[in-house]
Amino acid sequence: MKISLNWLRDYVALDAPVEEISRAITFLGFEVENVIRTGAPALRDVVVGEVLARDKHPNADKLSVCQVDVGPAGGVKTIVCGAQNYQVGDRVPVALPGAVLPGDFVIKQSKIRGQSSDGMMCSAKELGVAEDAAGLLILGGRPAIGTPINQVLPPGDVVFDIEITPNRPDCLSHLGIARELSAWFKLPLIYPQEKFRGDLDDAPDPSALRNVSVLSPEDCPLYTAHIIKGVKIGPSPEWLQRRLAAVGLRPINNVVDVGNYVMLETGQPLHAFDARKLGGGEIVVRRAADGEKIVTLDGKERVLTSRMLVIADGHRPVVIAGIMGGENSGVGDDTVDLVLECAIFRRQSIRWTSRRLGLSSDSCYRYERGVDPHTALEAAYRAIDLILEIAGGRVSGPAYRVGSDVPWRREIVVTHDYICEKLGFDIPADEMRAGLEGLELSIEREELTEARGPAWTVTIPSWRDDLDRPIDLVEEVLRLHGTDKIPAAVVTAPGLIADDDPVVLFNRRATDYLVGHDFHECLNYTLRSAREIGTWVSETAAVELALANPFVDDQSHLRPSLIMGLLESLKLNQSRGVPASRLCETGRVFIERNGQNFECAAAGFLIAEPIGEKAWLKRPAADFYTAKKYIGALAAMAGVDLVRQALSPIAGPYYGWQEGQSATAGEMAQGWTARFGLLSLPMVTSMGVEGKVYAGIFAILPEKLTAETTRRRYVEFSLQPAAFRDLALVVDAAVHADEVRKGLAKITRTAVGGAFVLESVEAFDVYQGQGLPEGKKSLAFSLVFRSPERTLTDDEVNVVFQKIQDEVAKTTSWQIRK
Repeated sequence: MKISLNWLRDYVALDAPVEEISRAITFLGFEVENVIRTGAPALRDVVVGEVLARDKHPNADKLSVCQVDVGPAGGVKTIVCGAQNYQVGDRVPVALPGAVLPGDFVIKQSKIRGQSSDGMMCSAKELGVAEDAAGLLILGGRPAIGTPINQVLPPGDVVFDIEITPNRPDCLSHLGIARELSAWFKLPLIYPQEKFRGDLDDAPDPSALRNVSVLSPEDCPLYTAHIIKGVKIGPSPEWLQRRLAAVGLRPINNVVDVGNYVMLETGQPLHAFDARKLGGGEIVVRRAADGEKIVTLDGKERVLTSRMLVIADGHRPVVIAGIMGGENSGVGDDTVDLVLECAIFRRQSIRWTSRRLGLSSDSCYRYERGVDPHTALEAAYRAIDLILEIAGGRVSGPAYRVGSDVPWRREIVVTHDYICEKLGFDIPADEMRAGLEGLELSIEREELTEARGPAWTVTIPSWRDDLDRPIDLVEEVLRLHGTDKIPAAVVTAPGLIADDDPVVLFNRRATDYLVGHDFHECLNYTLRSAREIGTWVSETAAVELALANPFVDDQSHLRPSLIMGLLESLKLNQSRGVPASRLCETGRVFIERNGQNFECAAAGFLIAEPIGEKAWLKRPAADFYTAKKYIGALAAMAGVDLVRQALSPIAGPYYGWQEGQSATAGEMAQGWTARFGLLSLPMVTSMGVEGKVYAGIFAILPEKLTAETTRRRYVEFSLQPAAFRDLALVVDAAVHADEVRKGLAKITRTAVGGAFVLESVEAFDVYQGQGLPEGKKSLAFSLVFRSPERTLTDDEVNVVFQKIQDEVAKTTSWQIRK
């Protein structure tokens, strides 16, 4: 935001150097991004001169030889000039020999095409007061010849370009910054005095505006409208144009300029309507209809939605509330009667509409951050004063006010000792009190206490909504005292020994493992679009995962899986020809169960076919078991032994996964869940991703993780040889191999007893076809036995192997295949 020093001096008598003022603004908590000096610098030997004669240069068609009177000190000078926009009798700036113009341009007596020239007549650009270099600066008002030019030109200004933090909307105005500086420099703050206090010049006449209604009071808690009749539209006075131009605004006309001036002065946006252009003679504050259109002042047609607030007349919307007016309702050269709007709008509504339309303005910037409703009427009165002063007219009734400001009363009790304790050093109580009162934080009551020093009850003004707790007043005291005055001291603090958060440890281990296996780590947003979410979860879950007030449409839902973001990254890399086919990510996911969302720590990965990859040695293609291996490792990092968990194949159209080639394990009732295998081929193809994609995700509730790290310890192993036996079983085709494996392992352990150890039971062959009954399959398992002390004999192993076969035949429906 640009702040004019000349403008600030209307409210506080600042005479400190510019550098000191800039430093004060910085120490008050606002970053000064730039300091811009405008107007003419101090110019020595540049005076007012009058052109007495103008003759053509004898040796140049485009030059003139002029006789110029520069006053008693210099007399009449001969000056060669190339400009064409002046006449004999004009008074212009003349730089005499020895003058130094901006850019260190030194004026000397010289010859131009053989003709002597004793100085230079100057343009506005050459004096540093404007960018116009088309001709000489013709001085109006005929100032006295020989007058130093700095006494004739408008005074320069200093403009501070300041970054205002979002919690301080009260400083988005010259009065707000002036209030801060008056407290810093301990100078009185002078408020502009309104002459108009609501008294009407005419009897109520509803012909200009017969009604104001607010149909969306939650979006517009306060709306006021005043009617001013008989105004005369024209250019603003020079002082007003100069003020607006200094901060980067283009003057338009006296009424519009007053609205901008008051907004920059007080922080309250205003809007003026031409009363004749309000159809039906009424103002309606309402939500727009879906598809309703308005052409804004920038000449663009905007399509509105039912979430957008508009100011409408009896027929159509005329303003996008708080953002920009329509081109057919504003004040023009022929305006005679106007309606002045001063309103308060809900900041969330303005912010959403601005982002959705891609439209911003100075008023929108202030409404988004918050405008004080308790000073709105004072701003309206201030604008009415200025309009009556520079545009004429009279205030006519009725004056409309719909809604009201909520009564404001906030007090904070704080003690001197509390402030000193939090600061870590002492500041005298009188200095604290003076600083708070300088910011208009008035001391309502003071109580003297022996234990805590003076206790103050501080009344908080309505524009300081950011002050809510005693600690906030500590910051205010420190700001005015100066952070540069904090005494140097040794910082002492207890060293706390603590473990990293379990979620951090899990993410770190998972990332290290996957990156170590040649995966590229990705980082995606936790918010996804509604269309994308529908591919991965049910309609019920999608409703639960939806945000109540999303900023943008493509980030409207919490993500239930990491895979969707990884697929997007894969698509991007494939489209750019980047051979990154192994991607991974760790982060938060949100899983819905029985109407409740669970936030989980998750690790996910995907492996795509290396499309177009050229390599001297191709690695084996990934498959279901590749994904299972990585998921097993991720689960183990969270303390879950996937080998001991039941796996269920994903059957039917299941969100994002391919039927028959993917599996799921665990449920949220257990605190964790895992899915892995081949991603849905139609889904992958529809996204524009080439080839098959295998993926996996493991998600677990944070409370199920522990910060303890399991240390690997040495476990003795046997040096004795193993004994192997193979067993083929005929089972129903629908029975899962892992189910049979677990049952066979249980029978085998019982048969072995304590004689030796069953080391493993693993499936190594599956057969269906000729020689087997229909609906059956053969599963072959390898059984490994070992003793830690001795070599096993065939006889003792055969005895156990026979027991296993007998038990299988006796207790199961499986058949032993011979």
